[in-house]
Amino acid sequence: MNWLGRKYLARTQRKGFDLTRMPFLPRSALLPLRRDGLDPVPALARRRNEHPVSRLPLPFGVNVWLVTGYDEVKAVLSNTKDFSNDFTNLTMNFGFADQQNPGGLGFSDPPAHTRLRRMLTPEFTVRRLARLKPRIRDIVDGQLDEMAARAGDTNAAVDLVQSFALPIPSLTICELLGVPYEDRADFQRLSTTRFDLFGGATASLGAISESLSYLTDIVKKQRETPGDGLLGMLVREHGEDIDDQELAGLADGLLTGGLETTASMLALGTLILLRDPAYFRLVHDSDDAIEPFVEELLRYLTVVQVAFPRFARNDVDIAGTRVSSGDVVLCSLSGADRDDALGPDMERFDPTRPATSHLAFGYGAHRCIGAELARMELRTAYPALVRRFPNMRLAVAPEQLSFRKLSIVYGVDSVPVLLGS
Repeated sequence: MNWLGRKYLARTQRKGFDLTRMPFLPRSALLPLRRDGLDPVPALARRRNEHPVSRLPLPFGVNVWLVTGYDEVKAVLSNTKDFSNDFTNLTMNFGFADQQNPGGLGFSDPPAHTRLRRMLTPEFTVRRLARLKPRIRDIVDGQLDEMAARAGDTNAAVDLVQSFALPIPSLTICELLGVPYEDRADFQRLSTTRFDLFGGATASLGAISESLSYLTDIVKKQRETPGDGLLGMLVREHGEDIDDQELAGLADGLLTGGLETTASMLALGTLILLRDPAYFRLVHDSDDAIEPFVEELLRYLTVVQVAFPRFARNDVDIAGTRVSSGDVVLCSLSGADRDDALGPDMERFDPTRPATSHLAFGYGAHRCIGAELARMELRTAYPALVRRFPNMRLAVAPEQLSFRKLSIVYGVDSVPVLLGS
């Protein structure tokens, strides 16, 4: 690591790591996190079309590669032999060696990853998740009732993020895990902080530690009296094979990963519905349209902009580009999902297009284990929203909306809406 990078990282250990305040950080280094409204900036498409594997300029003396092509991203994400996800690579390379390892699936490698995923997989099949459908419908209906109550007789503006997008996945994940509903506000805060680099990487890593501390206490209580949720099931069926740290890490990954991502999809997807009356009518009128609409939204928005960093274990070739052992590889999921390799005109949202093999949930061994749960929430929430409030509209001009800056999970801060009569 070069001298300037070491000096900056030493200071950030005390004050917080804010990418936006690094005067020597080239603008191009932030390319995979930048958007223009709902769309990745055009420069990302140009980079993908010209150099699907290219060096990303960072000042820390570490070689970082940005992979933007669809086929190239799949090749990296499916290759656990040559690339590692282990969290210690991240902390050692970027000067945060004293930070707590969150564990879980996202930051682990086989065989540990394989063992943990095998424990979780049976609970995330479509058949097993079906038991949550009635509860998800109740949660959605409850939030719609709350929105109507907030608007009142005067039809006051309601924030769709706070009243709809955040509570639905928060309550659903709490239901899944078997953790107290009253703590959801703290987890909404911790989840948002974790993915928002605008606030600083130190704050982000601190949110991980705070979340793990709470979940470790929950795990200890579940050890004593296993509940009916996922944590209780893991304790009953695998209690001797999984320790408290591993169990807390799994819960942390499921809670934060399933909260912020789905919340962002619900908020941004509603903006798509509101900007085009034809899409609104389509979801309002046709049950058959819901599934393809959600799949196209997942591809088009790809709210998880980059996958967990991969660290090269060996010298390896990616589409003719030589990556050396120890290099960092960032895969742009939002860039890959706009690649023409998926089909024609991928920059345009089209809910009638044939299904695509998009990468919104990642790919390979680390593909999101909660993908089917997220789909279930989205397919329930969108039609319920537009059918309950068929005259809903934005309460502000679209240009007044504030989108999250430099966040791994893209989102919008607030969506004020008028529900109509």
